[in-house]
Amino acid sequence: MPLTLAAPVHSELVIKKSRFIGCVQPMTDRAGAQKVVAALWAAHPGARHVCWALLAGGQSAAVDDGEPSGTAGRPMLDVLRHQDLEGVLATVVRYFGGVKLGAGGLVRAYTDAVAQALLGAEKVPIVRLKQLRCAVPYALEGLLRRELDAAGASLLAVAHGAEVELRFSLPEDAVAALVARVSEAGQGRVGWLDDDADVLGA
Repeated sequence: MPLTLAAPVHSELVIKKSRFIGCVQPMTDRAGAQKVVAALWAAHPGARHVCWALLAGGQSAAVDDGEPSGTAGRPMLDVLRHQDLEGVLATVVRYFGGVKLGAGGLVRAYTDAVAQALLGAEKVPIVRLKQLRCAVPYALEGLLRRELDAAGASLLAVAHGAEVELRFSLPEDAVAALVARVSEAGQGRVGWLDDDADVLGA
């Protein structure tokens, strides 16, 4: 099961006078990652590089930011992949200390900065949620609400018209059992409305 992080975690390494400030944090898209990188440049105007890697499905990226190609972003991304993470941004700010590390040294430094931050990170499973919508007679609203509570569903919207229409989300693996229980209890009076959408929640 893929994991994401509960909160940002930092690390700091000094290698041959170069300072590497690492951070790993939850992040779902590239636009958000670029904002974080811009903020890091603002916070560290004296830094030589701000390298980063984002593991987030089709939004993934690996950026060397002026380091030799393949020595920073890609190794950082590999560390995230090896730990079965998803929706995670790794950044490393480098202050150059005047001593060149060589390609192998750079790969090790960027890898270690990310790996060290991950050691202190709390990893949480990504729960895939499904949104459902149904309409029930007023007499069944209480029963449906109790079933939703029991299943750990989150109620998103309720509309009272000719019938009561409820929109809610719950973990994907609980959908089939809930639909079966509610449909049986409602004895054919529960109308499932077809505009469901998949959402991702941590």
